[in-house]
Amino acid sequence: MAKSVLIVDDSAVIRNSLGFLLETEGFQVQTAGDGLEGLEKIQTHQFDTIIADINMPRMHGYDLIKEIRKKDNYKDIPIIIITTEEEAADKKKGFEAGANLFLIKPTEPKKMVKYVKMFLNQ
Repeated sequence: MAKSVLIVDDSAVIRNSLGFLLETEGFQVQTAGDGLEGLEKIQTHQFDTIIADINMPRMHGYDLIKEIRKKDNYKDIPIIIITTEEEAADKKKGFEAGANLFLIKPTEPKKMVKYVKMFLNQ
C-alpha cells in the first residue's frame, strides 16, 4: 500500500505542485488549506508523514504540530515544516513543537521528495 502524505499550506500553488510531485512518486496525497482543516483530516485518516506551513489562517503551523503530537498515533510520524520564516528562533519553535525537519521556501522539489522518502524508508 502506498504511503500517505498530508500537505497543510494556505498556498494552493504549493499544495497542488507538491501534491502532484509526490503523487508521481507513488504517494497518496491529501491537502488542507489551514491548520484546522489539517487537524480535521488527521481525525479521519492515518498519514505516514505531514508537511506543514507555519503562517496560515485559523491555526498557526506551530499550534497544529503541537496538537498532532498530542495524539498517540501521531507521536512518531515525521513532520516537515516548509515555510518562508528563516530566523533561528523560528526553527527553534518548529523543533520544540515537534517537527523533524525545517525547510525554507522555496525548496527544490526533488529535495522534498528525497526527504519524504528518507523519513519513510523508501
